[in-house]
Parts: sequence; C-alpha cells; structure tokens
Amino acid sequence: MNIEIREKDEERAVFVVEGVDDTFINTIRRICLVEIPTLAIEDVNIFKNDAKMFDEVLAHRLGLIPIKTDLNSYIFKSECDCDNHCSSCSVSFLLKEKGPKIVYSKDLKSDDPAIKPVYDTIPIVELREGEEVELEAIAELGLGSEHAKWQATTTCGYKYYPKIIIDNDKVTDLEEYVEECPRNVLQIEDGLLTYNDVENCSTCRTCQRLSEKDDNGITIDFEEGKYIFKIETDGSLRPEEVLTIACDILSEKADNIINFVNEEE
Repeated sequence: MNIEIREKDEERAVFVVEGVDDTFINTIRRICLVEIPTLAIEDVNIFKNDAKMFDEVLAHRLGLIPIKTDLNSYIFKSECDCDNHCSSCSVSFLLKEKGPKIVYSKDLKSDDPAIKPVYDTIPIVELREGEEVELEAIAELGLGSEHAKWQATTTCGYKYYPKIIIDNDKVTDLEEYVEECPRNVLQIEDGLLTYNDVENCSTCRTCQRLSEKDDNGITIDFEEGKYIFKIETDGSLRPEEVLTIACDILSEKADNIINFVNEEE
C-alpha cells in the first residue's frame, strides 16, 4: 500500500491511497465515521435557567459542541469503577452567566485545562436583562454509532482515482471540450487536447458524451486499486489521529477473527 498526502491541516486531510481494494478503503471510512471515541457532553445539571429556552433544548445544544479530546487521559464510563462520574471517565464544565449577553462556548469552564470546546464562538443561549443561567455539563467518551455528537468526522469519503484517455487523432473542436468541462480539467497544449490536475476530475463524463460525435475520442475510467480519500473532523481530534485509531481498530478486528478461527480448529 502506498499513501501520498495532498493536503493536511488540523482538521482536514486529503491523500491518495494505492494498492488496496474497495472493501478495505470503505471499511476504514465506516470506522472513521462511527467507531472513533470522542468527548461530548452527556449529562447536564441545570441549577438555574431564566432564559427563554427550555432546559431540554439547552442541554441538547451543549451536547453538540465539539470538545477537544485526549484519548490517553480518559476511559469509557462503562469501563470505570466509579459510581457516577470521576476524573478518569469524565470532564466537568461549569457555566454561570448573567444577562444581558450572548453566552458562548468559551464561557464553559472546564476542570481540565487541556479539555475545552474546539471553538470559542459557538452561541449557546441569549440572556436578557436580569436573566441568569447556572449549570454543570459533564462530558464523557462515546462513539458515533451511539449518537452523532460523538462523531469525530464531519466529512469522510473517497472516490476512485480518475483516468482520462484522449485519442487526439479523433477529437475535433478542442475549444468546445475545454469550455464544456465543469472542473476546467481539460486544456489545449501544443495544438493537442490534454488535461491538468486529473485528481480534480469528477468523472462526470461530460467530455466522454461529447466525444461520441468524434468516434468516442475520450474515455473516462478509473485507476484500479487507487483512491482519493478525504477526511474532515470537527476539531476534537486531528485527521491523522482519527485515521491511526481507525487502522488500529481494523487490525484488532482482523486479529479477533484470526484468533476465533484458530480456536475453532
């Protein structure tokens, strides 16, 4: 397997994978979507809420705030020996504000300085003059398969690596092909029709349909076993962390199957 990174930052990564098949790449995609643990607010203890927002709605909004996650410092609540919540399985956020003001995610005070909302400017509730809100929000680890608030990725998908085959002995009216390409992939160079940045091709086959009048001078196909993979997270984890964990999970699943088969024999 060969991997070439095209783009990468704190929340997004684009890379080309070669030497795998549909089953492998789709399995990685599915694991990234629903099996990567992240922190999210699960329990909310509301002590005071004068805002024109029901307690249930306020708690729901808090649950959807992305939270920076440190998987080395916390375990699942189901794996913890505590009776309710503790510093090993949960993080407590306190919120105490008085209007008039808009309460933002930055107003949540964490008992762990390393764990905080990913973005400071997510609006939670608007307080009018004299209105107050006081609550404790408790975050714990969970999986996207349980609820969308624990889904680390906002976008995760792949496409087949495009292949453009041009027979310049057949194609005519080159300018028309260039104008009709919606991604501006086709271009004219030295009097010949060619392409630029093949990875930007959406394989819409507009040019292929157009070439029917030219005895099918253009064919759009895919590179066998080669894919363009794109992943974007909500900021709770970096893309490389998500992918590393996904590969570890897949490896563990494969080992479990092998061990099961060996035991049956």
